[in-house]
Amino acid sequence: MDIVNHMYEIERLTLSPYAFLTENTRGRDYPISPDGLRGEFQRDRDRILHSKSFRRLMHKTQVFLSPEHDHYRTRLTHTLEVNQIANTMAKALRLNTDLCEAIALGHDLGHTPFGHAGERVLRRCFDPSFSHYDQSIRVVEKLEKLNLTWEVRDGIQHHTTGGASTLEGQLILIADHIAFINHDIDDAIRAGIIKQDEIPKPLLDGLGDTHGKRIQTMVSSVINESFDKPFVRMDEETQYLTDRMQEFLFANVYLGSAAKTEESKAENMLETLFRHFEDHPELLPDEYFERVGEEGVARTVCDYISGMTDRYAVNQFNKLFIPESWKG
Repeated sequence: MDIVNHMYEIERLTLSPYAFLTENTRGRDYPISPDGLRGEFQRDRDRILHSKSFRRLMHKTQVFLSPEHDHYRTRLTHTLEVNQIANTMAKALRLNTDLCEAIALGHDLGHTPFGHAGERVLRRCFDPSFSHYDQSIRVVEKLEKLNLTWEVRDGIQHHTTGGASTLEGQLILIADHIAFINHDIDDAIRAGIIKQDEIPKPLLDGLGDTHGKRIQTMVSSVINESFDKPFVRMDEETQYLTDRMQEFLFANVYLGSAAKTEESKAENMLETLFRHFEDHPELLPDEYFERVGEEGVARTVCDYISGMTDRYAVNQFNKLFIPESWKG
């Protein structure tokens, strides 16, 4: 039985006329033989899931640095929530769920340790234009050589700034915002950074007074506004309320709250590591050091630092700069 062609026939018969059909992919930079069991975007999903960069997301900060409790989001659980939200919307809109899933699972592969604090360090130390989404593309194309399809890479590249070429790629940008706005509220309330009654009442009335209700409101808005349309977006009122909720988070959680008091320490630590390896590239792991001649020291150190998990960065700092007890 020709399973893949049967899958593609189902796509032609059931997906929206605005969905991207897997059979129309621009393909990969390096062609590979047909699989026989999986479509091309399913193969991309599996390559991402089995990558080292994906596994490292479980030990990278989302908002709270090295939390003591187990219930706060990490970069990995954020990725899974983006995937779940995108999948719900894509199914309702009859978009290509395989393409959505691959983009969602890969969108943060290049994220730095300690969240956006790490991103700021690499902008100072390496390049003011450094971004986690560009680094994600570098991870899949060069560092891990996943050889993904063009459409998945396009969605990853544009998941923050917008402008993806497919509706599926555009949907991930919305799913990313829905996910982080809602789980960051949830985590901030759990941490005691904010209280439920501090959220402006018009936002609770318009979006919902619980985590689940707010996600339901935002997801339903996208589906109702975008069904059988050549775009994906929320209705104007829900988008306005969502933007105001994000502004509330910036003012009360992301900037200057108790949740961010340790970020300056994390930034100082990462900058110290960057400068040290820049001065001593021979201390880089072999897989990085052998690329210094081709890529240059700063680019290679940037790749090394950005790929670190939070705890690996702390361990490296302790190993290099904190004296050990004399063992005798």
